[in-house]
Amino acid sequence: MKLLITGAAGFIGSACVRAALARGHLVAGLKRPGRPLPTDLPPSDRLQWLEGTLAEPPWPALEQFAPEACLHAAWIATPGVYLHSPENERLLHDSLTFLHGLARRGIKQIVGVGTCIEYQITGQPLHELHTPVTPTTPYARAKDQLRRNLETLAAQHGCTFAWGRIFYPYGPGEHPARLCSSLLLQLRAGRTVTIKSPHAIKDYIFIEDLARAVLLTLERKVTGPINWGSGTGVTVGEIARTAADCVGRPDLILFQDPPAPDPFHPVVADITQLRSLGWQPTTSLREGLQRLLASLANTPGTG
Repeated sequence: MKLLITGAAGFIGSACVRAALARGHLVAGLKRPGRPLPTDLPPSDRLQWLEGTLAEPPWPALEQFAPEACLHAAWIATPGVYLHSPENERLLHDSLTFLHGLARRGIKQIVGVGTCIEYQITGQPLHELHTPVTPTTPYARAKDQLRRNLETLAAQHGCTFAWGRIFYPYGPGEHPARLCSSLLLQLRAGRTVTIKSPHAIKDYIFIEDLARAVLLTLERKVTGPINWGSGTGVTVGEIARTAADCVGRPDLILFQDPPAPDPFHPVVADITQLRSLGWQPTTSLREGLQRLLASLANTPGTG
């Protein structure tokens, strides 16, 4: 297929570019002017980069490429900032304007990137159809509003539309302040790390496993919401212990006693629908953290 990926130079977007190229698709990546290209993408005559933004798209180049499908991955994701950033409202507006423009130009398929925190966290595996959607942060509310608007847009223009809710991706290319990278960098620098909520349970998915899930969603023309998670919960304590083993410094991990309570119930995906596409995770936590550690070889430790 001819696939347009917004946010294609980002953590998730660039992983999806790699997966799409590996599966033989033609890819156009939309990236902000001045943003460097991902250094780990293989050269390919099936990949072209289009400089522009959601607010100022390169329409002539997009019309020339004539994408059949769009993966909309562009969004703010800076740790400690994205949940409450006013950028969420701007991105909601710009995304709708941009995707309306694509629909008017004949796009046949749109896949949006959502978030697991759109759900009401119930303590049970989160299901696309049975778990209530009750977003509580500006980030989650903007994502949910985009989904609702895109459902209407797709119906009006006869597009196929899917909404993938991502759980907790990790791996090479992630922001150094994210949990896994932060742990590995501090441990590698010989710093003691105290885990405040070691019993908190989240669904972590390795970035390449996530990209395969996204591509299957596109290729199978899935409609409606779909969970992009591993289907397995892991405690923060287990992540910390595994990271310390990878670095060879298990002595540097301490657990707060008594531990701080987790403000959330376990956040784990029900991936029945994803598995029905033939997907399963292939990267263990240990392997994923080892690969992430290797990618951080030239990254200085945190301050």
